[in-house]
Amino acid sequence: MSSEEKSLNFIEEIIEADLASGKHQSITTRFPPEPNGYLHIGHAKSIVLNFGLAKKYGGSTNLRFDDTNPVTEDTEYVESIKNDVKWLGFEWANELYASDYFDQLYAMALKLIDLGLAYVDDSTSEEIAAQKGTPTTPGKRNQYADRTPAENRTLFEEMKAGKYPDGSKVVRAKIDMESPNMLLRDPIIYRIKHAHHHRTGDKWCVYPMYDFAHGQSDSIEKITHSICTLEFVPHRPLYNWCIEKLETFPSQQYEFARLNMTYTVMSKRKLLQLVNEQMVNGWDDPRMSTISGMRRRGYPAAAIREFCDRIGVAKRDNLIDVGLLEFCVREELNKSALRRMVVFDPLKVIITNYDKMSEDLTSENNPEDPNGGVRTVPFSKEIWIEKDDFMEIPSKKYFRLAPGQMVRLKSAYIIKCEDVVKDEDGNITAVHCTYIPESRSGNDTSGIHVKGTLHWVSAAHAIHAEVRLYDRLFKVEDVANAEGDFKDHINSDSLTILSNAYAEPALGNDARDQAFQFLRKGYFVQDQDSTSSKLVFNRTVTLKDSWAKEVKKG
Repeated sequence: MSSEEKSLNFIEEIIEADLASGKHQSITTRFPPEPNGYLHIGHAKSIVLNFGLAKKYGGSTNLRFDDTNPVTEDTEYVESIKNDVKWLGFEWANELYASDYFDQLYAMALKLIDLGLAYVDDSTSEEIAAQKGTPTTPGKRNQYADRTPAENRTLFEEMKAGKYPDGSKVVRAKIDMESPNMLLRDPIIYRIKHAHHHRTGDKWCVYPMYDFAHGQSDSIEKITHSICTLEFVPHRPLYNWCIEKLETFPSQQYEFARLNMTYTVMSKRKLLQLVNEQMVNGWDDPRMSTISGMRRRGYPAAAIREFCDRIGVAKRDNLIDVGLLEFCVREELNKSALRRMVVFDPLKVIITNYDKMSEDLTSENNPEDPNGGVRTVPFSKEIWIEKDDFMEIPSKKYFRLAPGQMVRLKSAYIIKCEDVVKDEDGNITAVHCTYIPESRSGNDTSGIHVKGTLHWVSAAHAIHAEVRLYDRLFKVEDVANAEGDFKDHINSDSLTILSNAYAEPALGNDARDQAFQFLRKGYFVQDQDSTSSKLVFNRTVTLKDSWAKEVKKG
């Protein structure tokens, strides 16, 4: 057995067996989101799986919008979903909608009625729930189940014609009220909704339930492998029952473990709550687990695909460490991000023996990329460094700037602190240094070796920037199972805004979607709020996993 065969997941094993046996000549998968919200990282796993399988085995993938609930759906979500799938690097064979099949689905429901396998029920939702029994007690049919196929057909046609108000009648499949599977106890397959649909307008006032529309849409599209998450395991018998009774294409459903991730919520309902209650700044807030939020934060699509491949396809639910996603992001950005210098909390350094106006130095764009080239970095008499890179009374192993101590300025010179300037309150306002002219990086003949290297920005050439330091939105690991309301666990330090950062001038000319490593600070990307007069950067991820350190401390 080859290493590739050993690494097959269980779905790949099924597909290879189906192709080898001739059950299918080729495979067709689908990604079927409901357009009632923005996609999140959990959907990314499904996208990578469905499109990846089709690509691996020479098949195709449909993008199908399961738009059977007009009350919650919107074209805004349709467009955002398409953008997310494309951004992740995938192209669908067909763009389809469950609403494309409303006529066919209606005809299929009529067929079940004519076969005596469905009926119109006038019971309220509360009555239906009571009649279904409990997992330990069987259900019991009501008098409406005894209606003749002719009566049911007439009633269903009248429902379609708009004769009855919402909630007054439903169509139920006639299966088994004593089944241990509650979903087979005469499930509802159609309901009345007098609501405007984002594609079909006001043509329909009866809409199929998801469980009915989903399976039949798969059959209509001849989906060979319908891949769902584990919560759909109890739905599979109904999926198969409909295919059997309607004698449609035998699509087959397979289930895998959904993605659950630490410090994250994956529920569309909860994400919508965060947006509506303004706990975050919209669906694409960089702290959100949405694909659009991660894109805005600067996560590369390749890193998300790699993450989905690494976590694999399992049959049991588990909790994936968000640190793995961040690791994939760092790995990708380390290869592609341009290095730039930005000072977040500035302290002025005046180089007293520097007698030039300024000079142009060079620094590598990315030491990991042999073809990355270099950029020009201006140097002048006054520069900015980080306040915490200076200590007036240094500790024993402090190798940054201090009185009488030397450091190297990245891609520039070695400097030595000679004096400290303070205001009348004793606050340090600047430090005076001298530089070693022979110590220029790349041509150092000074013979001096120092242990500390600092990033810096020329004060005369610096451009102002706002820096948004994003962190994890929640402060507990398993948000879904934490006590109390999930919003009680929001991390109040998930966003810190630094409005007075200084950046080297190259950042003013770099492409808007370019990823950066701000030296010694982390990975960043320019935000959509940036303007020509004010640059705004989002922290994508820190250079190292600071949360792992906090856990160890605890």
